[in-house]
Amino acid sequence: MIRAIASLVVCVSAMYGQAAVGPQFEVASIKPSSPDPGSSGMKTGNGRLTASKVTLKRCIMGAYGLGPNQISGGPEWLDADRFDITAKAEQPVGDQLLMTMLQSLLAERFHLVLHRDTKQIQAYVLGVGKNGPKLEKGDGQDSKTDNGRGDLVVTNATMDRFAEILSRQMDLPVVNQTGLEGVFSMKLKWTPENARPAASADASATEGPSIFTAIQEQLGLRLHAQKVPIEVLVIDHAEKPSAN
Repeated sequence: MIRAIASLVVCVSAMYGQAAVGPQFEVASIKPSSPDPGSSGMKTGNGRLTASKVTLKRCIMGAYGLGPNQISGGPEWLDADRFDITAKAEQPVGDQLLMTMLQSLLAERFHLVLHRDTKQIQAYVLGVGKNGPKLEKGDGQDSKTDNGRGDLVVTNATMDRFAEILSRQMDLPVVNQTGLEGVFSMKLKWTPENARPAASADASATEGPSIFTAIQEQLGLRLHAQKVPIEVLVIDHAEKPSAN
């Protein structure tokens, strides 16, 4: 479920004496986020990547298609300091290549160095529901992702890619075992657990579906937990980038 990237361990700092390899953005900017309140998220499409108030950990999750518990090690600010990122490829490309470019950008600007490991851990297995999938076939054009709090729109994604995206929304990794081939476009809306209303005597209180219910009702898929061998990333080194 982690894409095999030959440049997994890269660093441009003189300390490690290596140069970033792999596809790179034509232009990119990384700045510390303002302290003003605002939503955090990442959008991709048409060769562009825009991230608002994201942590380095969130960027690693997106770049390598991981859930939060598939990343270990790293500095104290890994999941605390927030950044705004805008980046543009030389020409329109799909999400997969954009994420490879993001790997190179993290190596260059954050001097990120990491390595793989494999652990037997609890995960969510993504399968087909008993009544079959409710999925729209993609048109084969560029893949795009737009996700917010309880709102996910994915265009032209394989089920492996969808499982990677779901992993970033869950407390456990997601493994694709649907057996579905091809690319699909999906819209998913749910109420995150930490946004659900507390139990009360007021039966009229509205409450949206959990992500488990939403996946079943809206997409005809299902998630169930079981232990599986999962690849994880261990952070060996990272530095705060200079603003540009």
